[in-house]
Amino acid sequence: GAGFLGIRSIGLMSPGFKDPEERKKKLNAEIANGRLAMMAIIGMFFQDGLTGSAWGDWALYTDSPLRAFENEIGVQPPVGFWDPLEFTKDGSKENFQRRRAVELKHGRVSMYACIGYFVPEYTKFSGELSPSLGIKFSDVPNGLGALSVVPLAGWLQIIAFCGFIENTGFTFKQRKQIGWMKDASMTSEKGEPGNFGLGWIGAFNTIKPIPALRQRKLNAELANGRLAMVAIMGMLFQNGTFGTTGPEMWSIELPEYANTVGDFIPKNLA
Repeated sequence: GAGFLGIRSIGLMSPGFKDPEERKKKLNAEIANGRLAMMAIIGMFFQDGLTGSAWGDWALYTDSPLRAFENEIGVQPPVGFWDPLEFTKDGSKENFQRRRAVELKHGRVSMYACIGYFVPEYTKFSGELSPSLGIKFSDVPNGLGALSVVPLAGWLQIIAFCGFIENTGFTFKQRKQIGWMKDASMTSEKGEPGNFGLGWIGAFNTIKPIPALRQRKLNAELANGRLAMVAIMGMLFQNGTFGTTGPEMWSIELPEYANTVGDFIPKNLA
């Protein structure tokens, strides 16, 4: 007779559940939870008595597929290894490397895309983009507006160039084994996601790498790429919704009296 959640036992009145089906559902849930708790506490007692720890030691589960990629590049604080959709629960190294190559590619493209939003606001190429159509580079608007101004032949050239890079892996002469679920960097001699064999900063291996610095730079690239993917989606959304592309996209408009604290005069007293 303690009522719902037992609140009658502390002097509060509770009408209980008026709906019989709802009451039945709660009673069934209580019994199910109680059965699970009985099994759980017995397991805790057994493990505590056997190992001295009721919760176990995560460091002991070294063979778990959930721990197969905890030491990979890109596992950074404060999140650590974060895989909420459990893509890596099968522990497949091949699948992980393919997804890492895709992540790197998307991150690099997104970083270029972010730069493509910033730079044209301040400078553009001189000359004509399409002499036959009389379109200059200065005539091309920034952002999504460029899609309708750049001629079809221009887009085809861009796609062909990207395909050429993808097909040769920046060697410009040796064709790579690419295709569905295949990346050019994964079929090269290095076999490392995102590594096309060009060395540090793409200097064609003329700069000797420093292992510790290389590890740091690779982590930075992944972090910057992840941020860029979020950033470019925000820019595209704002550009498409509000039509803004320039400094008004990322600047904050301050009140006219916000810059000089010493001369602060409320507007209603000016």
